[in-house]
Amino acid sequence: MAENNGQLGAVSKNLIRSGVITVLLLIIFLGLAFLADALFKPVFSGESLLWLGFGMSVCPALIWLFFFYIQDRREPEPKGMVIEVFILGGLVAAAVGIPLLNNVFKLSSWMYDSPGVNLFAAILVVGFSQEFLKFAAVRFSIFKSREFDELTDGIVYATAAGLGYATVLNFEFIISSGGAGLGMAAIRLTLTALAQASFAGITGYFLGKEKMEKQPAWWLAAGLGLAAIVNGIFYTLWGNLSTATLVGENALVNPWLGLILAVVIALVVMGTLSFFISRDQLQVSKRKGG
Repeated sequence: MAENNGQLGAVSKNLIRSGVITVLLLIIFLGLAFLADALFKPVFSGESLLWLGFGMSVCPALIWLFFFYIQDRREPEPKGMVIEVFILGGLVAAAVGIPLLNNVFKLSSWMYDSPGVNLFAAILVVGFSQEFLKFAAVRFSIFKSREFDELTDGIVYATAAGLGYATVLNFEFIISSGGAGLGMAAIRLTLTALAQASFAGITGYFLGKEKMEKQPAWWLAAGLGLAAIVNGIFYTLWGNLSTATLVGENALVNPWLGLILAVVIALVVMGTLSFFISRDQLQVSKRKGG
């Protein structure tokens, strides 16, 4: 019993330590963005906008990647392989994901016709497209590797793919907005990175279980479906609660309400994944005698 408590305590301390470091790094990132916006009111174009988009998109992704990567403290995955999956996630977003939604489905022309259509499109089109591509980035690359030998590995690699995907989404947002409002943009980028990583982590958990313990034929489809549903609900609620509403002749915008709800949902998903990681790490410690 004492040994189990000691192992559980070590896992908990690792989670708390990595969480504190992650929060501090994010505070620094957000603080610098708000400070630069307040002091300089910068205007970006051309090459400076590209560099801004790259830097602001990569920073939150790397911070969140650090958080999930450090959870795998027993047998951390090769950094090179994690970075490869991260890059692959970005590539599938740029080459398939964004063109598919913008040019094939043409979502902007019909997605917001009604709340029902919005939710339908968010789950069955956006959610399934994004989650399948992130799933594929892991399933058809690193899944059969000998390095993929723990349930936790599925979550780590999937979140890496999700963060790569989020980086490209965030880059597109910065470029399309012209770098306006660095502080609020930094919050959006940070949350998008967390959300995309967390939803991918759901399928990562299902992939890990499939690799470690043979599952029924429907198992991976169920994981993909769950991730897509959470993805669609998340962005629907965030968008609807942040949208301007007309009161008389005035338009009221409440971005904070949508932001708060989005943060809560993302943190619940991330907390659940962290629980599964901690439990898996504890089981690994028991099998290997601590």
